[in-house]
Amino acid sequence: MDRIEWHDLPAPTRAAVERHTGPVETAETAPHGVMSRLACTVHTPAGRAFIKGTRHDDPQAWVYRHEARVTRCAPLAPRVLWETEAGGWMLYGYEYVEGRHPDLTPGSDDLASLLRTLTVLSREPWPEKLNKKPLHTRWTEFLPEDVPPGLQGRGLAHTDMSPHNMLRTPGGELLLLDWALSCPAPAWADTALTVPRLISAGHTPEQAETIARQVPAYRVADPATVTTFARAVYAAWENWERTRPMPHRAALTAAARAWATHREKGRQAGSHAFSP
Repeated sequence: MDRIEWHDLPAPTRAAVERHTGPVETAETAPHGVMSRLACTVHTPAGRAFIKGTRHDDPQAWVYRHEARVTRCAPLAPRVLWETEAGGWMLYGYEYVEGRHPDLTPGSDDLASLLRTLTVLSREPWPEKLNKKPLHTRWTEFLPEDVPPGLQGRGLAHTDMSPHNMLRTPGGELLLLDWALSCPAPAWADTALTVPRLISAGHTPEQAETIARQVPAYRVADPATVTTFARAVYAAWENWERTRPMPHRAALTAAARAWATHREKGRQAGSHAFSP
């Protein structure tokens, strides 16, 4: 999506934002992400804030409302500071977090912080006041007709575990950003979705699984259900690579294929010791 710069927003929109932030001195457009029409950090005399949003008539405007509502309930997420609609735009202000994207390569010190975040997230129930299609329904076309009960969980899942959606703070805490794709899912879903990210970062499937098993919810998940999920992840990502190609998708699809193949081999070997 083509991004708009802060100074190109309508004057009434900028004025509405500045009623919350104070005068904006400078603004920097976010270098990552593909969804938000506006995504920028603004600098004001009172400090910094991160702003994202879109035109009010954008068919995807509901996504921004959903994201803000979920973020208000999510653990280890930046705070939602305000929201405003003016000049044909709807914008949300988020707490600015000082940090960097984590390094997920083998041996990285950031892996311990990642595991702490995944463990905390795995314990969080979906806020039932928010209506959202669960993950197993969203991925119906990639799952067997008889969806295993273990895939019908009601935990709060982020579902987009890119390191660009993570920030490690100077204090060692790892926060999750961009909750737009969050939905109800099994407690172990985000950990499972992190496995191909680890593989893409240089881990073998065995190494990635060893890391994931340190999250209790993943460790106790039914192995057959996790294997079904791994096949669905690969099928979904392969489909999106073909139908909605983006530069980063080929590597992720290859990692998902490696994970699904690894789990299939474990299943076919019939090892009772094989686990998530």
